[in-house]
Amino acid sequence: MAATARLPKPVGESWHWQLQAACRDVSTSRFFHPENERGSARDNREARAKSICFRCPVIRECRAHALRAREPYGIWGGLGERERWELIARGHTA
Repeated sequence: MAATARLPKPVGESWHWQLQAACRDVSTSRFFHPENERGSARDNREARAKSICFRCPVIRECRAHALRAREPYGIWGGLGERERWELIARGHTA
């Protein structure tokens, strides 16, 4: 079971930024890789996802959430999994 203690409490004010997200009506399959996706297929999907993030009005809020919650999978705030873990390892948590 996943540890959820690090996640923010489900208070509407904490999540209101998601209502303005550019990804709100985009399939989650754009942001989360299917099993065994590798190489150029994964790179291309991630690039398409990040292109949505880079025009998003709440990219900073999304990125801060992902770093704070240590989101393990997907594209969040224009960052991939490895990019987030590198920032977290350097002490960036929001």
